[in-house]
Amino acid sequence: MAGIKTLTMIKPGAVKNRHIGAILNMIEEAGFRISAIKSVKLTTEDAEEFYAEHKERPFFGDLVDFMSSGPIVAAILLKDDAVADFRKLIGSTDPQEAEEGTIRKTFAISKSKNAIHGSDSDESAERESTFFFSKKEWLEKHP
Repeated sequence: MAGIKTLTMIKPGAVKNRHIGAILNMIEEAGFRISAIKSVKLTTEDAEEFYAEHKERPFFGDLVDFMSSGPIVAAILLKDDAVADFRKLIGSTDPQEAEEGTIRKTFAISKSKNAIHGSDSDESAERESTFFFSKKEWLEKHP
């Protein structure tokens, strides 16, 4: 059974370009409940830890540099089948390939500066949520 939780990060470029409100509006309009939210600035070490699974990939260094270049907005989102529904809402990593109306098509600068992160599995959603939030910082139930 699919979970009800996913994690998102509005990335530094979208924060810098003042897209936080519009992105959060799209998320809520799609039926997600924001269970926890915070603005943080990742250190290089934080970004390396969060994206450790990509350490051997050629884009890792650029990803870490970008993600630690400015503040991000992290949020836990709740909805039935949260991961799959959110992946559909954010669209393809490459905004040129993303469907019209998706967050990445609307707000991304490029594939490497794609505006938003979304968990890719229920397991990732759990791990990523605990990276940013303690259990007392978010609601566990989907309304």
